[in-house]
Amino acid sequence: MTVRNPLRRAARLIGGGALALAVGLSAQPAQAAPADRSGAADPLTAAFEAAADRYDVPRDLLAALGYAETRLDGHDGAPSASNGYGVMHLTSNPNVRTLDEAAALTKVPVAELRTDTAANVAGAAAVLRSYADAAGLTAVQRDDVGRWYGTVARYGGGSTPATTRLYADAVYDLLGSGFVAAGSTLSVAGRPVAPQRGALASVAPIGAASSGVGTLSADYGPAAWAPAHGNNYTVSSRESTYDIRYVIIHVAQGSYAGTVSWFQNPGAGVSAHYTIRSSDGAVTQSVRDKDVAWHAGNWTYNTQSIGIEHEGFVNNASWFTDAMYRSSAALTRHLADRYNIPKTRSYILGHNQVPGATHTDPGPNWNWTRFMELVTGGGTTPPPSWTSTVDNDTAGRFTASGNWGSSAFSGQRHGANYRFADPVLASDSAWYKFNIPATATYRVDAWWPADPGYNNSTPYVIVTTSGNQTVNVNQRLTGGQWRVLGTFTLAAGDANKVAVSRWTSGTGLVIADAIRITRV
Repeated sequence: MTVRNPLRRAARLIGGGALALAVGLSAQPAQAAPADRSGAADPLTAAFEAAADRYDVPRDLLAALGYAETRLDGHDGAPSASNGYGVMHLTSNPNVRTLDEAAALTKVPVAELRTDTAANVAGAAAVLRSYADAAGLTAVQRDDVGRWYGTVARYGGGSTPATTRLYADAVYDLLGSGFVAAGSTLSVAGRPVAPQRGALASVAPIGAASSGVGTLSADYGPAAWAPAHGNNYTVSSRESTYDIRYVIIHVAQGSYAGTVSWFQNPGAGVSAHYTIRSSDGAVTQSVRDKDVAWHAGNWTYNTQSIGIEHEGFVNNASWFTDAMYRSSAALTRHLADRYNIPKTRSYILGHNQVPGATHTDPGPNWNWTRFMELVTGGGTTPPPSWTSTVDNDTAGRFTASGNWGSSAFSGQRHGANYRFADPVLASDSAWYKFNIPATATYRVDAWWPADPGYNNSTPYVIVTTSGNQTVNVNQRLTGGQWRVLGTFTLAAGDANKVAVSRWTSGTGLVIADAIRITRV
């Protein structure tokens, strides 16, 4: 974080007049920001240092937000699918107005905010600072990056609580892991982060069972389900009404969280069946296969195709990771097998190949040769499928203390019985042991019987390669079925991988029934 001169900052705020009193910001245009004092010659680094200094926003947080949105690529001023601009994705659409807010706060013309990187970064910093002031963050609190979680979440403009948390968590994940901007001296070192999620702490993100949108896709098991708004697709009954003949590959021109959220915006007028994340290949379904998504720009092709969006931008190859290619190819292969679609380039198309298309995606950076090799099984063989289930009575695979009782009360149980215990603010977990075949990405599902007397915030602890991750679920609801906890990177080896913890402030009995892990 940049060290600031508190006297200089106080003088700057006092000199801002009425606007400074209202929102804590100087009313001067962004281009008048003080010169960078870091000594860095790199323009991108200088832009972030100057904006962070001017608006008292943590520099690394500002950079992580931009990296999550665009990987700090301004795309030559071209808009994203949701009409966002620049490295900070300043946006103007019916749901998100950060571009317009930045113009009002900085007095910089919208055209300049769209195309000038320094102005774009300063505009985003101004918006974040205005949100922080509205949330009542003091100068001392602003120095704690964890307290900015709510402002980051607001900046993303998620359509639902689950997509809002997904967006903000992506920014804080980058703070935790660190990153280096391509072609720049700008970097953020990884560090422990403790985001203060506030009301969003009780909202599970997409891909978690208690989110309400994290249930498994009815069409494709590895996918989470986050339905698009009904304004953005046509309900149908394919393949009775239309044959499904094509898979169409898109690049979202935006982030994973932003794309899923955009499909949920009633004013978007667009959707796709699936969206794939760059970092780990996670998949979210937004439109059922049987329904017609609005993705191809050609009604005939819409009715006869499945659309797959990929997080990223066509002019930046760094988004197209091995995890994304593998995940997309596995989904495409599944669709081709299910709907008898030939696995050739005549039926697996880019958006740019659709007759009448005005889009260029997936663009020249999409490696069709690599992708089709994975779809057909040629070239590099896709990772083998693997799944394993451990029930509470699986011999040698489940351990719990004598504080955990056994019951067969609920007909929603998995197997002959399940375990239960009172909640307690102490460590006493029931553990599930798995022999993971290789360090890779896995989906973790949980099964529990639901009952009004069971716990409304049961912690499931997943042992990942980056440390333990906890997902809380409401065991009063949605019992008697597999519910996805999320997708995680798990280390190879035979060890305890998932726990049900009694350490919760929720009320009701904590239940430990069954866990399933599947490679994705």
